[in-house]
Amino acid sequence: MRPVVKGAAAAAAAAGIVAAAATVLLGASGEQPVHPFPTVGVLMANGEHWCTASVVDSPKGNVVATAAHCVAPAGEDGRPGETAHDGLAIGELSFAPAFSGEGSGSKPFGVWKVRSIHVDERWTKWGDETADFAFLTVEPDGDGRSLQQRVGQGEAPKPDWTSGYEREVTVIGYPESDHNPQNKPVSCTTQTRHDSDDPDMLYISCAGFWTGTSGSPWIADRGGTGQPGRLIGVLSGGDTDVDSTAALYDERARALYEAAARG
Repeated sequence: MRPVVKGAAAAAAAAGIVAAAATVLLGASGEQPVHPFPTVGVLMANGEHWCTASVVDSPKGNVVATAAHCVAPAGEDGRPGETAHDGLAIGELSFAPAFSGEGSGSKPFGVWKVRSIHVDERWTKWGDETADFAFLTVEPDGDGRSLQQRVGQGEAPKPDWTSGYEREVTVIGYPESDHNPQNKPVSCTTQTRHDSDDPDMLYISCAGFWTGTSGSPWIADRGGTGQPGRLIGVLSGGDTDVDSTAALYDERARALYEAAARG
């Protein structure tokens, strides 16, 4: 079964309850707000919320992880696709970590231009869901700082290329504003397993992951400060806001990451 992708412009998922694990921006009165997930944010297309993406640890601090369907059309029968999953052009991509607030919202760490995208040809030629992951290279800011320096050098999870299917993960995503007018991230910590419809995919059951959460990071071994965990995949799809799937990172994902890191 082909899952419903959860990019912001996809059709809304079936009704579900509001995520009980929704996160908020924390901070004492009069102090600089503390962002619980500073590395996670909104992937924008032409300045509009398109998907979710996150910083992944890299030597130059310039790599962002998201879903392949957020940045490249699915291929079919060995031929590249022409439009995104919803039939629209994807547009110019940028990334706003820790985005929050109504409308255009607050972008506390700025907006980072995507320089290049790296997607497996299993996706771009065949639409293979087990390759629905992508890595993006972003430009430094105007002061020459890397994205990872800006959000916190010790905050980004390292990628894990050899994970098993049964892990405790924390998943963080940004639902579209229809279900999330404050544009705050939702999160859930739960156990993964094989998806019953496609055992090669990871599955979780957590409410609140509406459209817009495609690309949300699945982070294992996440702890407190200085323990950002291991990134094992990103949210690919799911039939409802409760059911979510991810493609488990493999050696071909590693090759994409290394290409992005060199950029």
